[in-house]
Amino acid sequence: MKLAYKFYPLDKEKQSLIEVSRNLLILHGLFGSSKNWVTLSKALSSEFNVYSLDLRNHGDSPHSDVHTIEAMSSDIEEFISEHNLQNLSLLGHSMGGLVAMYFDLTHPKLLESLVIQDISPRSYPFTYDNEIESMQIDLTNCNSRSEIDLLMKEKLPDTFIRQFLQMNLDRTEDGKYFWKLNVEGINHSRRMFSDSFQNLKPSETKTLFVLGGDSEYINSKDHEIILALFPLAKFQTIPGGGHYIHYTHAKEFTPMIQNFLSRA
Repeated sequence: MKLAYKFYPLDKEKQSLIEVSRNLLILHGLFGSSKNWVTLSKALSSEFNVYSLDLRNHGDSPHSDVHTIEAMSSDIEEFISEHNLQNLSLLGHSMGGLVAMYFDLTHPKLLESLVIQDISPRSYPFTYDNEIESMQIDLTNCNSRSEIDLLMKEKLPDTFIRQFLQMNLDRTEDGKYFWKLNVEGINHSRRMFSDSFQNLKPSETKTLFVLGGDSEYINSKDHEIILALFPLAKFQTIPGGGHYIHYTHAKEFTPMIQNFLSRA
């Protein structure tokens, strides 16, 4: 599957000073897109050619009835091959982190480095019923985002999550609102986070796990799970941070990523 993406080329002055350009792919989380990573992508383009991808069923990428970690990893393999990318690192958040870890584990010694935001290489339940239901409301008679927000609020009280989901809204030529992501395809793929990491050999890639101190996605056993598959992993935790620390704690998150990647 040919994925849509946004490209942030390495600064021209920096490019003239180095022999080999390094490339970085950014993989967003569930219900996200490359739109969520513009600021960080620009910051990281001081050291990398940055490719911020829309994973399948998200953003401007094609829709499919198949939505699994394995299928998304195959999409990444196709993207790398099509663009002839070498000297490559991956940064993945949540679902994108699962894809990045699976890709690394199934393509040993390909990556220079790996950054994983707030997710562990294990199975996770699909706990997004409210998000799905809020995006299944009838938008036919909605004339503004504020009207949509009021309807979504009945299913999803969390303002931050509603605003995050509404970044996926778009309009047809006649002004009608629609969801760009494949809501039904994702809804029918509830086992996407299950059983992807069994019987895989440990990675030799330098890896940084950046965790939110208040996140519910990482539990007390996850460090052990992570080190079993990523024995070279380093951990950094942002106190008070949740699952979306690249946005809510960008001032702390961005230099952590820059420092790790520049030394990896």
